[in-house]
Amino acid sequence: MQSINLTHHFLIAMPAMADPSFSKTLTYICEHNEQGALGLVVNRPTELMLEDMFDQLGIPITNPSLKGLPVLFGGPVQLDRGFVLHQPADGWQSTMTINQEVGLTTSLDILQAIADGKGPRQALVTLGYSGWAPGQLEHELAQNAWLTVPASPSIMFELPAEQRLAAAIQLLGIDFSSLSDEVGHS
Repeated sequence: MQSINLTHHFLIAMPAMADPSFSKTLTYICEHNEQGALGLVVNRPTELMLEDMFDQLGIPITNPSLKGLPVLFGGPVQLDRGFVLHQPADGWQSTMTINQEVGLTTSLDILQAIADGKGPRQALVTLGYSGWAPGQLEHELAQNAWLTVPASPSIMFELPAEQRLAAAIQLLGIDFSSLSDEVGHS
């Protein structure tokens, strides 16, 4: 199979996605290489609010714009660990630079900066991540589990979570309701 790199792409769950962790999700791929893939679901808010999470971590909030913002479900792996997807990409401990625009950080310094209103310009906070073993994502793509499209940071960071999936589908120029669950082969 030809090698593909889906870093900085969206995975759009097909209508037949049976895994409840991924049904109706938009997943941003942070890293994809021969060791596998790592991504974050970016359209599934949890009931946990950012201010509650910061309170649990003992981080006081001075940034009033955080009130009422949900923590997202990033995926079923390490649900007890926080991940911050952000723009710009640099400036924090434990940051994986995805590209010139976007970074992924797992250290507390970014959460403290966000709480103080000194964090990155745009940020999504998730609990958990989505991971694929080597070749697993490629296999799922061959099984028609996902559609892919180059990611748009504006969709992730500027739209409400409930609008992100539809906006990513529009990038493909298709009507999602007309998609079939069947794999076609000519």
